[in-house]
Amino acid sequence: MTTASPIVTTMDVRIHVELTPLPIEIETLRDRISDPDVGAHVWFEGVTRRMTGELETVLLSYEAFEPMAVGILRSIAMQTVDEFLLTRLVVVHRLGVVPIGEASLVVGCSSPHRVAGLKALSKFVDRLKADVPIWKKEHFADGTTQWVHPQ
Repeated sequence: MTTASPIVTTMDVRIHVELTPLPIEIETLRDRISDPDVGAHVWFEGVTRRMTGELETVLLSYEAFEPMAVGILRSIAMQTVDEFLLTRLVVVHRLGVVPIGEASLVVGCSSPHRVAGLKALSKFVDRLKADVPIWKKEHFADGTTQWVHPQ
């Protein structure tokens, strides 16, 4: 179920977790990972692609069990910050309809060096896809749909 306004949690100042029905603007998130004492600000932006294999995608839509999704995202974020010694981590996941070319997921972090940041984001996104109760419905040009929940 998608709410009318973003669900945000900021229990730990190093971490920002948000579910939102609104378009995600990466530029508005830059200050959330800004840190002049680190050497890397790393970003991942997952967008709706036009082709899924041989099928043309028209749009994606996302649903979540929001309270549980926020809690699990926050937990994964805290573990990732601790494991990779990140200074900050931000994750925003869109709910509802996401047209072609728009972001479904934005994750960013700051770390002393690029290698830690790159590894952290890769592992974070893998864990998000495996563990967080957010479901994706693909809507294809031929009128068919398919629910997807990785792993």
